[in-house]
Amino acid sequence: MARPIKETPILYGEEARRFEMRMMNPEPVSKERRDDIARDYEFLRSRCVNCSF
Repeated sequence: MARPIKETPILYGEEARRFEMRMMNPEPVSKERRDDIARDYEFLRSRCVNCSF
């Protein structure tokens, strides 16, 4: 039987401020990296279309 999912911890103080700033200002991703991710996604998608489970 599966274990219950734990509650998500609540952030306070400096930790909460850092988390919010990171969410508001994500690190930029280069065009090459985006292309790599898109190519990998399409490859995996092509492999899973004909899967029969």
